[in-house]
Amino acid sequence: MAHHHPPDPGGDAPDVPDVPDASDAAAIVRSRHDPAAFAEIFHRHFAAIHGYAARRLGADAADDVAAETFLAAFRKRDRFDPERGTVRPWLFGIATRLIGSHRRAEGRRFRALARTPAEHAHDGHEDLVTSRVTAGGAGTALAGALARLPRGDRDVLLLVALADLSYEEVGQALGLKTGTVASRLHRARRRLRESLGGTNPALIVEETPA
Repeated sequence: MAHHHPPDPGGDAPDVPDVPDASDAAAIVRSRHDPAAFAEIFHRHFAAIHGYAARRLGADAADDVAAETFLAAFRKRDRFDPERGTVRPWLFGIATRLIGSHRRAEGRRFRALARTPAEHAHDGHEDLVTSRVTAGGAGTALAGALARLPRGDRDVLLLVALADLSYEEVGQALGLKTGTVASRLHRARRRLRESLGGTNPALIVEETPA
């Protein structure tokens, strides 16, 4: 797959200081009349979106997904409604939908990781499969269990685990009711618990909703 340099809709616009009144929503609104203002969104959130995509698909695909996420967000900026949520989950929702188009690649990645001895796992998922799961040998088992989750359940789980979104933010990202988010997360944790032989899924994602 060809590599794309991350798009910077603001061209050579300088980084914007992180001050309280330079909010994401205000930047989106300004960018509707001044496209260069969208550079603020890019500078603030590109690393997080790229990291999320890399943990799900690997670094190579993450370059494309992150670039496409911000291009899509720029094109859809007129549709962003600050009263319905914040910019961060909106961006993660776009990224998650793009990752969905790579679902076969993601499944292959998790299955490959499940076959990889822990000492040889060096890219992307080690913070998920080692830091998040402390039981010995649970890392590869977790990767295999994630590969078997239905896409919708996996999206909810990984938005909580990797993007650190609250239930409400996951709902905004995926267009779901908070109750649906909670039920999908509960189901994903239960399936992971079964796959991990009783290992507590709280080791994977925190149990307390925001």
